[in-house]
Amino acid sequence: MPVIVQDYKWEQTDSAVFVSVPLKGMSASQVDVFSTDEYLKVRFPPFLFEAFLFAPVEDDKSTATIKKGEMLFTLQKRSKEMWTDKETLKDLRLRAIQAAQEKAVARSKAKAEKVQEEKKYTLDTMMKLEDEERATIQKMKAGERNRAAAELEEAGRRRKQAKESERMTEEQRSRKPGLPSLPKSSQTTRAVQQGQKEKRADLPAPRSSGAIKIHFTPRVFPTALRESRVPEEEEWLKKQAEIRRGGVCADLHEFEDLSEEERNPDWLKEKGDKLFVAGNYQAAINVYDLALRLNGKIPALYSNRAACHLKMRNLHKAIEDSSKALELLTPPVADNAGARMKAHVRRGTAFCELELYVEGLQDYQAALKIDPGNSALQADTQKIRATIQGGSETSKT
Repeated sequence: MPVIVQDYKWEQTDSAVFVSVPLKGMSASQVDVFSTDEYLKVRFPPFLFEAFLFAPVEDDKSTATIKKGEMLFTLQKRSKEMWTDKETLKDLRLRAIQAAQEKAVARSKAKAEKVQEEKKYTLDTMMKLEDEERATIQKMKAGERNRAAAELEEAGRRRKQAKESERMTEEQRSRKPGLPSLPKSSQTTRAVQQGQKEKRADLPAPRSSGAIKIHFTPRVFPTALRESRVPEEEEWLKKQAEIRRGGVCADLHEFEDLSEEERNPDWLKEKGDKLFVAGNYQAAINVYDLALRLNGKIPALYSNRAACHLKMRNLHKAIEDSSKALELLTPPVADNAGARMKAHVRRGTAFCELELYVEGLQDYQAALKIDPGNSALQADTQKIRATIQGGSETSKT
């Protein structure tokens, strides 16, 4: 229970009220003041002073100073009159509490509006990316249409020239009485030959001919037969086929409003990758979340979401997603080596950010085992090893 200050002093004029509160030896940093137009509270544990004002004051124009161990308040009255009645103390306290509650509600409302604005910004960013992609496709279509129209126009021009040349030849023969006119079939043949000559003039010189014999190994994975792990590779292929064939859960009621593209995890993955490149990591996480709800067996979705969590310093979530990706990337074969390396590096980076260097070194060593010639991995692994050795030497000292 606080100790109520009883030895305070106050006086008034018709325009102001002066209140003096002894601070009992407390410093200014230990004093907490709360004031409204009708209520004044001074708290300096374990002491408490409360004043319920008879009438409203100008809170913005009032002042408080600390002088010689006392806090002096100068409260400016709204109306010039002397205060004598004390029957409204309870109402004043209730109004002060209500004013404080209204301020709290206003702060909560402003916070909710800010969250809504952030969601709107994320949606606007996704729509902007879709519009840019649509504009690029339309531009490509327009280029194809223009090129086809130009080719048709050129072909018509050549046909017109051939007919004009044929007509001029006939006119010249008709003017010379000794020359017989060519039959229609001959005229057509000559026009065709002339058109073929023009086409041949436009074509480049033929390339030198040759033959190259190529023999392909009828295998899915690019490893040599002596180095391959046939059972594991077949198991991996079968596992991926099952994921693509039966992993999508797009028939749930919550996905009824989504378009056909938005129900495709591969399309959502590409969308999340674009958001990640654009630096909008939270929006990318939201897209990956939706894709995983549709199909939770695609390891790339977990690995890419782990990269987003790393950027946002959600280190424990990054470790969790990387571990889930590594669980799905089994059995280890050449086809998933790159994905396994990325998952190990991301989990190792999160461990190192949490100063769990031993666990981080294990992941980097696993990644280096997959890609031994990666110079960047070698350098990072050496740095982590040096950090661990430096820490152990310090602890021994």
